[in-house]
Amino acid sequence: MRTVGAMNAPLSLIDFCTRLPDESVGEAIQRSVAFAQQAEVLGYERIWYSEHHNMSSIVSSSPAVLISHIGAKTSRIRLGAGGVMLPNHAPYVVAEQFGMLAELYPGRIDLGLGRAPGTDQQTLGRALRRDPRSAENFPQDVQELQAWLSNESPLPGVTAVPGFNTNVPLIILGSSMFGATLAAKLGLPYAFASHFAPQHLEEATAYYREHYQPSARHPEPYCIAAVNVTAADTEEDAKRQTQVVHRNRVRAFMGQQGKVLSDDQVDTVLNSFQGRQITDMLRYTAEGTGEQVAEYLERFRATAQADELMISLQSGSHEETARSMAILAEAWNS
Repeated sequence: MRTVGAMNAPLSLIDFCTRLPDESVGEAIQRSVAFAQQAEVLGYERIWYSEHHNMSSIVSSSPAVLISHIGAKTSRIRLGAGGVMLPNHAPYVVAEQFGMLAELYPGRIDLGLGRAPGTDQQTLGRALRRDPRSAENFPQDVQELQAWLSNESPLPGVTAVPGFNTNVPLIILGSSMFGATLAAKLGLPYAFASHFAPQHLEEATAYYREHYQPSARHPEPYCIAAVNVTAADTEEDAKRQTQVVHRNRVRAFMGQQGKVLSDDQVDTVLNSFQGRQITDMLRYTAEGTGEQVAEYLERFRATAQADELMISLQSGSHEETARSMAILAEAWNS
């Protein structure tokens, strides 16, 4: 079997380890295991898990632990954090965690790094005990982490074990010009979160390529762009699934504000300016049959100047997501 992207850019996946209504955390994790196993069979390049806190519907609060579990249930697919919110942690601890993963699963571990909190302000300050100014040290923290994972220690007499000389691949994540600027300056791969923050995609990726400073490990820039996909057997079913996704998005967004909406109220919000703002976060969405989705992704790849596409599958159910994954793999590999 040919690998997905053998004739095109590699395709990878984001898995938020979402917990469905009336589902336990354990059941959500079991679905993520099945998701990774299917992705591996279909030949996807990698799966990333993101650090979120205090979100009842997302259980990937500890990407390193989740990656370790899923790594034991798979054999080939790359696994990584997309990402670890580095200002929440000491770089030394992150080096130990991902150094351990690199030793457990050689050649399969990535480490995407973000500077956002991944949570609300109360959780940030009181539960995580994070200094609100810690994000200002993100560039220095990235370089320190890189040093802990290399064969040079940033502190005399201190070594990250495991971690030392594992050289876990680092990727800077971003949804603004900050990440693009930093990744270009440090000579690191860059991933843009255009699956939920589309506004600065073209500007950021163009800047990254034009200002890239080659590093010993990465002589050429490498850009990953995230994009949503709703693939179905018919165009009509894909449109129906997109409507479900939009309705769920509005319901979740309003729920964060403590508002429980009826179906009629959801429709009213969807047709309002606020609703259009919410759904515009999914502006970059490939929707339709396999052929239609593949054609959209080729255009998106050119727009983003991307070497690799990170896919966020958007469907109304686990079964539809699994089918969408298979349709996309077949179309991209044909």
